[in-house]
Amino acid sequence: MQEQFKEFCKKNKPTDIIQAIEYFTIFGGLDITLNLNKPIEQLIKESILNQYDELRNEINSYTKGYHVHHAILSAAAIGDRRTHSTFKKAHVSSEEGIKCLESLTDLGIVELETSMHYLTKQRNDDSISKKIIFTTPFFRFWFAFVSPIYKGIKEGNYEEFDTLYENNKNEFSDHIFEELCLEYLVEFYKEDELVKLGKYWDNNSSIDLLAKTKSGKIIAGSCKYTNTKIKKNELNKLMDNCKKIGLEVDVFVLFSKVGYSNELKALKNDQIKLFNAKSLKLLID
Repeated sequence: MQEQFKEFCKKNKPTDIIQAIEYFTIFGGLDITLNLNKPIEQLIKESILNQYDELRNEINSYTKGYHVHHAILSAAAIGDRRTHSTFKKAHVSSEEGIKCLESLTDLGIVELETSMHYLTKQRNDDSISKKIIFTTPFFRFWFAFVSPIYKGIKEGNYEEFDTLYENNKNEFSDHIFEELCLEYLVEFYKEDELVKLGKYWDNNSSIDLLAKTKSGKIIAGSCKYTNTKIKKNELNKLMDNCKKIGLEVDVFVLFSKVGYSNELKALKNDQIKLFNAKSLKLLID
């Protein structure tokens, strides 16, 4: 993800890191040069919707055009990305879904991630689904907003797309922000390198970022890509989740799009680290 992000920024020269994240969330992995002075909605229409036939053919060359592949990818693109709920949403059996995911993984379209139960006192639970990760942001955008409603787009009618995108765009950047924050931790902890990195989830709790350093420190984190400052209750929630699953944490890290309340900033120390989107500039410097 970091190399894709760095290449995107090098090619398109965003004015700031927020713009870089928001445009990368949609166009990352798409081999074109963009004029980022244009509104993102205009670029979507010019570079994706108006190019539907060409892009569909290109994507079908990856997916082989298999309709079940497309159903699974669309179900995973918006949702919790867990395999079990994805298969259910796509109306495919677990057996068929697993076979399709194996094929999609071999084709380089998705990867699978596993909850990091082994860093906690929780027993590994085979009932906890793996999660699906798209290998490029553009693949995820296509299967979230284009592929499910292709008929109207193919005919040049973008009204349904506009509604779907408007209803989901605020949450759509969350996942890419989390992935970039994971990459940032790798860079930030270069002196005490990370030997384990990922996320935790079960049927009741989730932790956005979870890592272990070479020296044995456990790091747990939360990412919030919203236009409001993060308050102390977000730290309390993270701490409670870690306690609930028996995770003994050495460092708590929070990532925010725009910053933190004064109350939370006053708590910042070696055990509580606060980062914002601007911190991610490290990934492209």
